[in-house]
Amino acid sequence: MSLYEVRDLDFSYGRKKVLNGLKLEIAAGGIVALLGPNGSGKSTLLKLLLGLLKPERGTVALRGRELVRYSRRELAREVAYVPQVHREAFGYTVREIVLMGRMASTPFLARYGTRDLELVEEALEKLEIAHLSDRPYTQISGGERQLALIARAIAQGANTFIMDEPTNNLDYGNQIRLLERIARLAVDGHTFLMTTHHPDHALSIADRVVLMKQGTILHDGPASSTITPRALCELYDLRESMLGRGPGNGSTPHFRMERGCA
Repeated sequence: MSLYEVRDLDFSYGRKKVLNGLKLEIAAGGIVALLGPNGSGKSTLLKLLLGLLKPERGTVALRGRELVRYSRRELAREVAYVPQVHREAFGYTVREIVLMGRMASTPFLARYGTRDLELVEEALEKLEIAHLSDRPYTQISGGERQLALIARAIAQGANTFIMDEPTNNLDYGNQIRLLERIARLAVDGHTFLMTTHHPDHALSIADRVVLMKQGTILHDGPASSTITPRALCELYDLRESMLGRGPGNGSTPHFRMERGCA
């Protein structure tokens, strides 16, 4: 059984069609990267998978059950949304930010129990940020904030993480560190669905890449065979001119793109 099954999905904002008959299946485990130009429907698809939007036509099912049949608490125990790095208005500590993930499993107005606190500590240890536990969330780096948000998602109890451009606004070093942690968590059995504007990020960690344009899927397959100069030219309306292989062992292609496809 697929983790997610999307069938004949249509969605519009007013008269603007964003998704058009989209079909997609996502298996449990591994990393799926969505690439595409702005306005291609990537973020809208994520919102539909999170149950934040309802399909205009078609269905979204999670573990064989239509998403509309899940309560918000049930869905939160299955899937966690990890937002882009942001700053909280209040100076919560990192531990308090991660503890918020336990709200999905805690009765309304109930106090957090010993098990909740244990799960928070386990999540902090797993992301290797336990040393930041008592630091104000507003005073740590962007990369550390992103790791705290992933720890919060783990504490939530979900095994599937949906991330919209997780490396946005991070410097190069923090991008690499974050990608490495995501890859490590995927090896441990977690599922990641992430959007990105960086083909090299998808090449480095994704098991599968989905290229989206104008609300449809252009290509879908393993990263190494899906991210090609020809596919990127088609995706972004560019002219391809391959310069050769990148530095190091030469395993990563580098591309120079010129405006205007022939």
